[in-house]
Amino acid sequence: MYDILPYSFKKAKLLDVKIYKSSNPQKKIDVYKNGNKIASIGNIGYSDYPTYLKNNGVIHAKERRRLYHLRHKNDTGLTGYYALNILW
Repeated sequence: MYDILPYSFKKAKLLDVKIYKSSNPQKKIDVYKNGNKIASIGNIGYSDYPTYLKNNGVIHAKERRRLYHLRHKNDTGLTGYYALNILW
């Protein structure tokens, strides 16, 4: 089970969205704007920046974030946008 960490709540607030544990068992977070669900983000089987920070420290987390950004720099769409800006 995934626990949303303070990092993600801060990032969501900057984007003016609310986040909750996902109702989809394969995802980590549901993103809501104006009371409407707009995306489910974060595959439950993969780590993310706040998880790496918690478990492996800042140096490892920053490297994982750098690599994530390289892999996903050409992603388009709402789900990719929110995953990048809330989980990474």
